[in-house]
Amino acid sequence: MTDEVTSSASGSERLKSAGTVAIVGFPNVGKSTLVNRLTESRAAVVHETAGVTRDRKELLCDWNGVTFRLVDTGGVDEADTGPFGRHVAGQARAAIGEADLVLFVVDTRAGITPGDEELAEILRASGKPVIVLANKIDDPRRDLEAVEFHRLGLGDPVPLSALHGHGTGDLLDEIVARLPGRDEAVVGDEAIRVAILGRPNVGKSSLLNALLGEERVIVSEVPGTTRDTIDTVLTRADSTFVLVDTAGLRRKRRQRQGIEYYSELRALEAAERADVALVLVDASEGVVEQDLAVADVARKAGCSTLVVLSKWDITTVDLQEVRGLLNRRLRQRPPAVAVSAATGRGLRRLLDHVEALFAKHVARIPTPALNKALAELKQARPGPAGERGRRLKLLYATQTGTRPPRLRVYVNDPRLVTRDYGYWVENELRARFELQGVPVSIDFQRSE
Repeated sequence: MTDEVTSSASGSERLKSAGTVAIVGFPNVGKSTLVNRLTESRAAVVHETAGVTRDRKELLCDWNGVTFRLVDTGGVDEADTGPFGRHVAGQARAAIGEADLVLFVVDTRAGITPGDEELAEILRASGKPVIVLANKIDDPRRDLEAVEFHRLGLGDPVPLSALHGHGTGDLLDEIVARLPGRDEAVVGDEAIRVAILGRPNVGKSSLLNALLGEERVIVSEVPGTTRDTIDTVLTRADSTFVLVDTAGLRRKRRQRQGIEYYSELRALEAAERADVALVLVDASEGVVEQDLAVADVARKAGCSTLVVLSKWDITTVDLQEVRGLLNRRLRQRPPAVAVSAATGRGLRRLLDHVEALFAKHVARIPTPALNKALAELKQARPGPAGERGRRLKLLYATQTGTRPPRLRVYVNDPRLVTRDYGYWVENELRARFELQGVPVSIDFQRSE
């Protein structure tokens, strides 16, 4: 990609950040619980299983009118020889390097562990300001138990209960007092919000990293590596994109439990707040039924959809055949492009396609042009007739909303609109105004 691209992370609109705070600690000490407590949300996946968080997730926290970035990280265990241990530790180190202040969470019940001592050494070497949080002190009468962690050499520990909220107000006061207050601009409504959706292991995280030019999220051949939604801001020329990597969507989501259930729930929420959905398909396998189901999830969430055939460097799939299949099977008639995260092929054009699709997503159709098209539709196919021979008449139309487009078509009797005729009107208007991939909503309403 030859365009100048910069990236950062956020989750807000029309705000300024006073600084960045990273939360680090050994696995299962309560970091994600603390994130949810401080942000008053359920944005981070919390589960009793250790190692749920893997990538670094950035959110905005507001306290007494001061907004700052809060970065949740995976548990750092230098002794972890599993498939993700090294990558998780790398993500945590990157968060420390970017932070203005580090919150080092320890488990008071477990006492000082070898892992705590190793991480304390890393933090001392970083030179970053650190607040040690002695978590899981649910009773204020036990606050003195936090004193033990003074031995880590990082200052006076703060007694805390992320689960019950004990001590979090004082903690927020101290965080705000110690931040530099740089007033960094945070992404606003003008940003193009892009959700990267797909079934497990189709290359979503690889695509995100390739677009950013860095290992922002962990990539593995193990399905289900990504468990959370990861928002990252990418700026190219005059355009700002909020790219959201998500967990893989599987069939029979209602039967999922535990970590997998909450991960997929967050993927669906990411689609609902996105403008454009990139539905990734493993080109080496071709389009399967589950890919079509994911595309339908994007449509129902109100996303304009672009189907992206990933791993194009190792496939012989015919792109024109894929486009024909999508036109036959998917209501929004999404366009399709091919990319390769490994070679970089198609990545620059991919962002061009996203910009073009977003322009249609937010566009307004001039009322005269819309009513001219409606008159042509009446001539091409008269409306269906009711039981007594009364026929549906399309009278006039107007656009009532954008992001995505919403139209209101006034008729003589909306009860005469059949499912088949309604779909036909939608598809004809989509074709006439080149809205392929855009979920056009039409309200048929009686004319007064």
